[in-house]
Amino acid sequence: MKKNTFTKIGTGIALSLVATTMLHATNGDNLIGIGAKARGMGGTGIAISHGAESSLNNAALITTVEGTEISFGGTIFMPTIKTGFANTTFGMPAKLTKSDADINMIPEVSIAHKIDDNWYIGVGMWGTAGMGTDYGQKGVDANGQNVNMHMVTNLQLLQFGIPVAYKTGGLSLAVTPIIQYGNLDINYAGALLAGVHAPDAPTPANFVPVSAGSGLAQDFGFGFNIGATYDFSNDGIEGLTVGAMYKSGIEMQYDGQLTTATAPFSAFGVVLPDGDKLEQPAEYGVGFAYETGQHAFAFDYRKIKWTDAKGYKDFGWDDQNVYAFGYQYSQDNWALRLGYNHASSAVVEANGNTPSGAALNFFNLLGFPATAENHYTVGGTYEVSKAFSVDVAYVHQSTSKKTFSLAAFQGLSNYNPNQITTEHSENSISIQLNYKF
Repeated sequence: MKKNTFTKIGTGIALSLVATTMLHATNGDNLIGIGAKARGMGGTGIAISHGAESSLNNAALITTVEGTEISFGGTIFMPTIKTGFANTTFGMPAKLTKSDADINMIPEVSIAHKIDDNWYIGVGMWGTAGMGTDYGQKGVDANGQNVNMHMVTNLQLLQFGIPVAYKTGGLSLAVTPIIQYGNLDINYAGALLAGVHAPDAPTPANFVPVSAGSGLAQDFGFGFNIGATYDFSNDGIEGLTVGAMYKSGIEMQYDGQLTTATAPFSAFGVVLPDGDKLEQPAEYGVGFAYETGQHAFAFDYRKIKWTDAKGYKDFGWDDQNVYAFGYQYSQDNWALRLGYNHASSAVVEANGNTPSGAALNFFNLLGFPATAENHYTVGGTYEVSKAFSVDVAYVHQSTSKKTFSLAAFQGLSNYNPNQITTEHSENSISIQLNYKF
């Protein structure tokens, strides 16, 4: 009876993760942190332990688990993305249109178990990253053209890992083999004007179709995470922990997506990406945590290597330096958390005076606006009993506004836009249930 029950629960978890809808992330296309505790503390989790939840952030920290711990929860993501085109030559400002991809659910589950005083093991499935916009139902503009070219993009990433950790004295080491499932879909339908025209309303014959879509593409990739922490308590510095982590890049192949999406722009001199690979980038980081009495402080620094990742480097994404700060106050059976996370936008402006640069600016801001920078977080825990507790977290990403040049497109015709503007903000609520035995 128990076996059947656990089988059904496990199957349901797996299906819910795989069926996760389009999600928006924050450090590029990565979530700032996995789990409600980490998200409540600004995404910190390299040196401060969050129990089983630490399985993906830094698995060396599962060595704080005293028996077996299960964390199961999810994040309700509520992004607000608005994009529009402007033609400053004729005094036509950008009219921003809101994306319909404005609420999503991201589940996660982590299990950690203490084998003996030295060895620990875990397992987990996490929705880790993604991005996308949806302007598919936005109608047509005054010239009869699709608003925001009816752009619909959707990237979803799910990771499955089995962390193994070893502890001796104050040192903990861990390795986590990772299997990543991903799917990507890009489609749009619109047009650009070609040739020089008289300053009157353009006719449909002036428009050159610029549209694409090849259906959903899926792939599996493999990578690994390694982590280490050192607790200085045995060295006379009670409460101080330092940590380090490394996540390998994971190469994914989404057949027909990038090449099909960019192919219509080849007529305007755009240099196409080399294939359909989109590699989730490698990252590394260090952190420290200090706990004294009821107070805990944490700081993480991470480097995300977008410039080395296949696909992302073709679209001009820039490396990110991520700085995360977290604070926790604990008393009796409850805890309060605060945090801040900052990373400059992974999407940077290309030279819009060139056809290739204008195309990059178009795709990045309209389809993949990974422009989030500042995040403010708050969270808490309530222990219902010694075995059962509930975590909550709220994350607010303040509005980031970017305007990039499309000057080369206007060079085709005065009627084409010469700028694209995107406003991007996010709110999310995370809820997590924890059980220890």
